[in-house]
Amino acid sequence: MSSRPLNTAKLWPADENELAQVRSFNRKLAWLPRFRIRNRVTPRLIQALLRASQINGDGKLNKHGLVAEKRRIGEGDVAVPVRIIRPKGKARGVVLDFHGGGWVIGNAQMNDPFNIAMVQECGVAVVSVDYRLAVSTQVEGLMEDCLSAARWLLAEKEEFADLPVIVVGESAGGHLAVATLLALKQWPDLLGRIRGAVLYYGVYDLAGTPSVHAAGAETLVLDGPGMVDALRLLTPGLSDEERRQAPLSPLYGDFTGMPAALLFTGELDPLRDDTLGLAELWGKAATVEAHLLPSCPHGFIHFPTAIAERVLKQSRDWITARLNAASTPHQSARHTAAPSR
Repeated sequence: MSSRPLNTAKLWPADENELAQVRSFNRKLAWLPRFRIRNRVTPRLIQALLRASQINGDGKLNKHGLVAEKRRIGEGDVAVPVRIIRPKGKARGVVLDFHGGGWVIGNAQMNDPFNIAMVQECGVAVVSVDYRLAVSTQVEGLMEDCLSAARWLLAEKEEFADLPVIVVGESAGGHLAVATLLALKQWPDLLGRIRGAVLYYGVYDLAGTPSVHAAGAETLVLDGPGMVDALRLLTPGLSDEERRQAPLSPLYGDFTGMPAALLFTGELDPLRDDTLGLAELWGKAATVEAHLLPSCPHGFIHFPTAIAERVLKQSRDWITARLNAASTPHQSARHTAAPSR
């Protein structure tokens, strides 16, 4: 399998100081163990540690004068926990957030720092989905949770009625976000309410893109050599051909009618080709802006670097611009442009 070309995305402009900072942090990452999915015991232990670290976590919200509401929502028989953070004034829009964690760890609270910034700068309410995890549920069940939450939000007739919606997803959450968008094509009126998607280094081919298959032992954060086996562990009983069916693998979906999208991936991420391939496909149907981050590994928006701060700021500016466009009368709901080069 040959790797996809890197010209499907803009190379993020970074000065030498920013690159030196990233490379210095990468040297620290190289000493840490890589995240692996080899069993169900380790993810349960990590999840327990995550929850322990989040005790009294609402204090961060309180410092900003914000609160989080926990509730269960959903369409049909699927009720899904969500965490809702609202702005102090009237919301201009809603962000539907899907957290990362390799499908096996994570929760809606873990993205509070990012979501607080979006609430404050973009004036949005954030609905973060606490989908089930794949330690006890098949990936299809996680997708069902996310679709149920999205259908509820998009059909809601009271607080969020008529507000433009932006979908945000990171890593496994990027997979779930795009799978949800593709599934929503069954309900064009609901899909039409979504004005954009912001996606960070998602997983879009569950049989593995070329960069996943070629990943070596030098990978950071993720266990590159074990990723193909990990994807198979998450989808037991399926052949690679079956794994490459949309929406399970969004990279093989039909993106006609999709909203505009902003995509980011790291140059050192084994999942790099997932984003590059998705940008190429999505860009045939809608406006896509895709960025390749030099020297950045998977998960880079969580790291204390200037590049990460700039990426997150650009994401918030992009969301604000989409909300502004949504409030402009007589705007066209259809966007057709090639992906950024």
